[in-house]
Amino acid sequence: MKQRIITGLILLPLAFCGFFLLDGWPFALFIGLVCMLAAFEWAKLAGINNAIGQGIYAMLVVLLMMGLYLQPHLYGVDSWQWRLPILIGLIWWLLALLLVLLYPSSRVLIGGKIQRLLIGLFILLPAWVALLVLKGLSDKTHLIAWLLALIWLADSGAYFVGRRFGKHKLLPAVSPGKSWEGLAGGMLIALLPVLGYGLYLQLSFALIARGLLIAALLVLVSILGDLTESLFKREAGVKDSGKLLPGHGGILDRIDSLTAAAPVFIFLIIWFGPSLFYP
Repeated sequence: MKQRIITGLILLPLAFCGFFLLDGWPFALFIGLVCMLAAFEWAKLAGINNAIGQGIYAMLVVLLMMGLYLQPHLYGVDSWQWRLPILIGLIWWLLALLLVLLYPSSRVLIGGKIQRLLIGLFILLPAWVALLVLKGLSDKTHLIAWLLALIWLADSGAYFVGRRFGKHKLLPAVSPGKSWEGLAGGMLIALLPVLGYGLYLQLSFALIARGLLIAALLVLVSILGDLTESLFKREAGVKDSGKLLPGHGGILDRIDSLTAAAPVFIFLIIWFGPSLFYP
């Protein structure tokens, strides 16, 4: 726990600077670097056990990100260039939901190395594009704060509540450590600020209810991202995706929830508008 806290204290200011102080190409580079490191780890989960193969896969991800970034108006929420990666991401996460719920019977759908490497692209590239588009909403920068806060609060709440009160396993075949009590605790802790802010603004019951429903959906999607990575780690026979972050495992272990929530978040913005939670 001590090592986990120390690493967290180092990561928090780095993440804050990257997400909130960078813009334009420096922001794209920052998120791209994170995705590149995550690609190394995913290649290992996919069954590529040599550093050269992992590096080639990571460079492929970098080249695809560069190709996407060079598309004009990628940042524009009304542009079409980013819609295909986001759509691919949404389709993947619907499939991932089935894989997680039906595991281990769904193991046959996971496939071999090539299919698992493709799945890594479906996870990393849509998340990268979604964060760039989200950052491009310069007049609504608080949306990134909402998303990160929801994920971090849900993750922390689930971890501590689950450790203290967890008795009923959520999906033991996928992740034996996760419990229904942890899910409920993480959900409650994540939704309390949404409720409190809505009451502070004296919004109508309908607006507050909509904000809570959207926040709850994003929390559930973030948990799906966590469970999906747990599934592939179980298939690979490893506890953590890597060892880069002492006490936390690898990069993927820290961003798995975000990779699922970010594309869904952008979809909801298009559906409801930038005033996603409250005006």
